[in-house]
Amino acid sequence: MRALLINPNIHDFSAFDFWMKPLGLLYLAALLRENGHEVDLIDCMDPWHPGIPFDGELRVPVRRHTGRGKFPFQVIPKPEPIAFARRKYRRFGISPRMLRDELLRKHPPDAVFVTSMMTYWYPGVFESIRSVREVFPGAPVILGGVYASLCTSHAVSHSGADFVLPGGCEAVPSFLEKTFGFPPLCIPNANDPDTFPYPAFDLLSRLEQVPILSSHGCRFRCTYCASHLLRKKFLVRDPARTADEIEFWRRKFGVREFSFYDDGFLAEAESSAIPLLREIIRRKLDCFFHTPNGLHARWLTAEAASLMFRAGFRTVRLGFETSDSERQAATGGKVRSEELREAIARLRESGFREMDIGVYILCGLPGQEFAEIKESLEFVRSCGGRPYLTEFSPIPGTAIWKDCIAASSLDIEREPLFHNNTLLPCRDASLTEESFQHLKIYSRTPPEVGACQEA
Repeated sequence: MRALLINPNIHDFSAFDFWMKPLGLLYLAALLRENGHEVDLIDCMDPWHPGIPFDGELRVPVRRHTGRGKFPFQVIPKPEPIAFARRKYRRFGISPRMLRDELLRKHPPDAVFVTSMMTYWYPGVFESIRSVREVFPGAPVILGGVYASLCTSHAVSHSGADFVLPGGCEAVPSFLEKTFGFPPLCIPNANDPDTFPYPAFDLLSRLEQVPILSSHGCRFRCTYCASHLLRKKFLVRDPARTADEIEFWRRKFGVREFSFYDDGFLAEAESSAIPLLREIIRRKLDCFFHTPNGLHARWLTAEAASLMFRAGFRTVRLGFETSDSERQAATGGKVRSEELREAIARLRESGFREMDIGVYILCGLPGQEFAEIKESLEFVRSCGGRPYLTEFSPIPGTAIWKDCIAASSLDIEREPLFHNNTLLPCRDASLTEESFQHLKIYSRTPPEVGACQEA
């Protein structure tokens, strides 16, 4: 079989490349290869696409060498349900013309696999599927990914895909056998992450950084998070094999920047993260590491902090969400305020600077007042960390979902566009546009400049 894999454009008010790669799609590409199929890839979010500088429709921002940066974009009309929003709406990534040209250059595929991420990014997914239909009208389209898993009924009804396949890529070999008659040659053990082949990063046009998974899933069940819906079990890789993968990309492709995509990197640290960090140090890989998904402060011991610094960790993010003790307990109890303070102190003692230590604060949870968010930001500052305000997006199937429905004036049950965090769809009445702007300014203001004011 010749398979064409597509990572679609993002349609949103904003998007930033925080070491982003279509990791699930690249795992699928590698798995298809292991099963004897030919694979082509079109990455609509490729910031290094050779046609971008010559496309007069795109605005092309400057990129950073570490793998972070803004995406090329075009301003486009807002979808009707969110036409009321004041901000400009954008298509991030390559233009539709460039996608069509890419499709025309490909051999006709036997099947097209399209991935999806945020539930409210589905317009870009649908646009890619329509383009595939125009160029390859006879090719079956299989839609997978996060949106397909969390909003399956919506995807079945509206996406235009022939098949909607929730869950991970490990289900694809048996799906291909049942649907198309291709007997599987390789079926990974869903309970053993080390049975999966390395993601097919070689398909990307440029490999400035590589995301790594040393574990799958999460030990916690936070009420606002979908991690346990997408991965039922928490599974840890063999630390030596994770180090082997890092060394493979370092030695063979010259990659120096790595981002850990784990939801629970420090969970079971004595048998996972600690041996991995020691192995990275022992091998002298000369790499830099980043943790955009956030680490659990509770498990950040003095030993872990010291090893992280010595191993080359440069960007540390901690998940905190709120300093309100009642909400901490109600949303899953993953961290207490004093645990965050201790974790930041250990990082600082190990050599990390304040600018290296970012702490995520959730903004816009149901019933969360302006004062709580302000106090959380101030608490992080008092600990010596740098607060990052993260707008809350309601996620179908989570424990907090019913509270989100009750708190929102928008029909978030039927329209995934209303999940967009820019809209703050579940905000408390005290979180006005003006007060939210105060919080955003304060979170970005150096501590010595001034304090947050009441709106």
